[in-house]
Order: sequence, then C-alpha cells, then structure tokens
Amino acid sequence: MTYRVCFVCTGNICRSPMAEHVFRARVSEAGLTGAVEVDSAGTGGWHEGDGADPRTVSVLDAHGYGSQHTARRFLASWFPALDLVIALDEGHARELRALAPTPEDAAKIRLLRSYDPAAGADLDVPDPYYGGPEGFEQCLEMVEAASGGLLAAVSDEIEERTA
Repeated sequence: MTYRVCFVCTGNICRSPMAEHVFRARVSEAGLTGAVEVDSAGTGGWHEGDGADPRTVSVLDAHGYGSQHTARRFLASWFPALDLVIALDEGHARELRALAPTPEDAAKIRLLRSYDPAAGADLDVPDPYYGGPEGFEQCLEMVEAASGGLLAAVSDEIEERTA
C-alpha cells in the first residue's frame, strides 16, 4: 500500500514544489520510491497550470533536485487518499483544516517544520515570492532541514503498517 504525502503552500509555485522535490529525493535516497508517493498543491488556484516560479526552479536545479512541475489547487476530495498533508505555514494549515471533511482528515495535517527539531517555536516557512533569491535559498534550507525528520516519521508509519 502506497503512503501518500502532499505538500501545500499558497499558489503551488514556490514552497510546496520545493518541498515536493526535496522530499522526493529523500524518499529515493532511502529506497522508498515505490512505497511513498509525493505531490504538492496550493490553497488557491491563481497559478493552476503554471510551472514553478523561475527562482524556485533555479534554486532546485542549482542544488541538484528535479524541478518539473505544474501548479494546481488542493481539493477537499483528496483527503481520503492522502496519509499526510504537509502545510508550509500556519495559514495554510488553518485553510486545510477548514477544508477537511472529517476530524480524521484534519488530523492528517502537519506543519513541515514540525519535523525539524532545530526549528524552535516558529514553524512557518516564510513565503519567498516577494523577495529576492536569498529568500528561496532560505526556504530550501528550511525544507531540507525538516525533510529528514519527515522521512523518519513516514518510514516509521510504513513499518507499522507492514508489521
């Protein structure tokens, strides 16, 4: 049974595609490609059909990640098929909780940086959209820092299912 993770930010062109590609690389490195499906979406549909922001693509490419992407909007109907819905900031988490059809679906929502033990109290990944390239680099650093903890949690879940 495939474990499904979807990363969610505002427009699905900066933070969530970055998290999707970084986490997909971690899943591949761990040999879990067939066991874990990784995707992303936005809370809004402004950029549906667009590729990732060119600055996101540039940062991902510069660090050896894939960057192929088509933006889309998260739909409440996806909840039953997902195991984890990873919000990039608290605003996204609130919007997703409001969309969740059941309490069980709402319980699937987590903040990405909650998987980074060094994150401290601020668990938001700041939106780099209105800034320069340094914001995209900072976003990548935060995503990478949380991806190891997320991978460990997903691996534990997969082991529990198969035990």
